Amino acid sequence: MMKPMETSFTKILSLSNDEALKRRFMVLDEPIQANMRFGLLLEVLDKVAEEAALKYVNCFYPEARVVTAAIDNIVVRHVTDMSKDVHFKARINHVGRSSLEIGIRVEQPGDPVRHIASCYFTMVARSGVGEGATSVVLPGLDYSEEIEQQRAAKALQRREEYKQQQALLREPPSREEFEMLTGLHAAQDEPGFYGLLAGQLTAGAWERMYPEQENVPKKIFGGYLIRRAYELSSICSEQVAPNRPIPAAVNRINFFHPVRMGDKLHYTTRVVYTSGSFICVEANIERISRDRTTKALSNSCLFTFVNVDGEMNHQPVPLVYPTNYGEDGRYLAAHRSCQALINHRQMI
Repeated sequence: MMKPMETSFTKILSLSNDEALKRRFMVLDEPIQANMRFGLLLEVLDKVAEEAALKYVNCFYPEARVVTAAIDNIVVRHVTDMSKDVHFKARINHVGRSSLEIGIRVEQPGDPVRHIASCYFTMVARSGVGEGATSVVLPGLDYSEEIEQQRAAKALQRREEYKQQQALLREPPSREEFEMLTGLHAAQDEPGFYGLLAGQLTAGAWERMYPEQENVPKKIFGGYLIRRAYELSSICSEQVAPNRPIPAAVNRINFFHPVRMGDKLHYTTRVVYTSGSFICVEANIERISRDRTTKALSNSCLFTFVNVDGEMNHQPVPLVYPTNYGEDGRYLAAHRSCQALINHRQMI
């Protein structure tokens, strides 16, 4: 039985000595802070998770593939220094019946080491192609070391916490939350109101999927979809940020339906919540099959940005005002998520 340590996998982005690669990952060809293309970083993370999972799965099923089922919350701890390499250190934390949790630590060498972010991917092992693909049963890991037992326990804990968070989202507003929403609606009835209405802060795009975006046979690479959703969300956030929005966190992302070649995708992003210097943007990806007989939500994401000045100091953003029941629901869900993020950042 394999130990978690034996599943370790490392990938390095050689930004320090590969000028072409460095330029590809830059937001601007200028010496600014936080100059890493975060959407492209998400795409690399998904590929690293896939390769780490495949390294294990193919030991038992040489023809099997893995697909991304979910990405747990990602909190950005430090901005990336574009003059240094970026190290992605992956390891399997837990193996279920056919799923694996891959933990990835993103860091840059130095004294001290710069911890960029940690993230957790849930991958599912599959055998076969297309509609005939089925899940495979995986052997477990040997969690003999205490640290390995702790990581496995935390993986199961994250799964339970997500279920609790989903249950919380269905809870009605507390008295404090109800008063918050009531105040936002009342403000819109005041003479001379000129606040930002949530329904007007949107951005959308359409795209057809081609073979160049394919990863698993006949399916589109999930990392590409998340990158596109992030990039559009970043553009959407600029409607609110008076300075510069940079990524602060990625809420859990679930992959509901696979996207196939020929599908038409509709990306929809909307600013749903602001607080202090934080901006929450919801992104949905809807797939429409080539023959237009199937329409389904492929992904739903919530990206949190923070508005900063040239010295990376947090700067306030204006309030966003929901106007109907649907916008109230999205506002409240993002409010709860953002408060959890703020509490988490204060603890690290």
